[in-house]
Amino acid sequence: MIATTQYQAAPFQLGAGDLENVLALVRAGTLAGAGERLGVDPSTVFRTLQRIERGLGQALFTRSRTGYQALELAQTLAGHAEQLESALESARSAAQAQQQPERVSGTVHITTTDTILHGLVAPALRSLQGEHPLLQFELHAGNDLASLTRRDTDIAVRATRRPPAHLVGRQVGRIRMALYAARQGPVQQLADVQAGQDWVAPDDALPEHPSVLWRKRHFPKAGARYRVGSILTVMELVALGLGVGVLPVFLAQPHPGLVALTGSLDECETGLWLLTHPESRHLRRVATVYGHLARTLVLE
Repeated sequence: MIATTQYQAAPFQLGAGDLENVLALVRAGTLAGAGERLGVDPSTVFRTLQRIERGLGQALFTRSRTGYQALELAQTLAGHAEQLESALESARSAAQAQQQPERVSGTVHITTTDTILHGLVAPALRSLQGEHPLLQFELHAGNDLASLTRRDTDIAVRATRRPPAHLVGRQVGRIRMALYAARQGPVQQLADVQAGQDWVAPDDALPEHPSVLWRKRHFPKAGARYRVGSILTVMELVALGLGVGVLPVFLAQPHPGLVALTGSLDECETGLWLLTHPESRHLRRVATVYGHLARTLVLE
């Protein structure tokens, strides 16, 4: 009797491309978004995910009409994929440093609020252009830190009293705030602010903003006639004489159309933080921009 040989299929082996696919879907949350990140069609992302899940024998995501929610294993794999991503970028950065030690290039993604972007970050970056002309920047104005957590962003500049523990960085100053009115309007001092005074304030997108809490505490009967989506818009409407509003001093003080009704409001003061991801901070392009902002964004 002749013995027959039984062949068993080799166990599924995850490749670097598989991890990249999972990471893109974890970050984007949709097939279209992941495809855009990877430079492939959404159908390719879907087929790759199906192959990975069949090989692993379990689902990595829950599907819904709103997108793909990563399960525990997908989160774990995404963490390993981030380490590979950082290692590869560090290797490229080290190679560039050897080949062209005087040149720093690449794209740095920065997220901040519109107020800090216009008032602080953009002026700081202008002085960096001459030193490193090969650097490029993608700037995003928003009110959350999710993009930095997902590694969509290299650096975040934020006004906060409690920066997230999983990020690294430093406090580079204090953001002071005061009550302002239009320079040419009827309100020129705090005593002029009457019970029926019109206010301009952030809308529900910023319910815990220090300016909102201060107004409710000290002027509990004062409602905001104009509620807007950004502090920058609050400033412009106050300058037009549409009402009074609490504004950052660094932004409002240089504005020729505004007059301060109070000194710095201690209750509204927050720290200005420069934050980055632990695995990104040593990359040349990130370290260069981070160091420049740390030296330039100084608020007393």
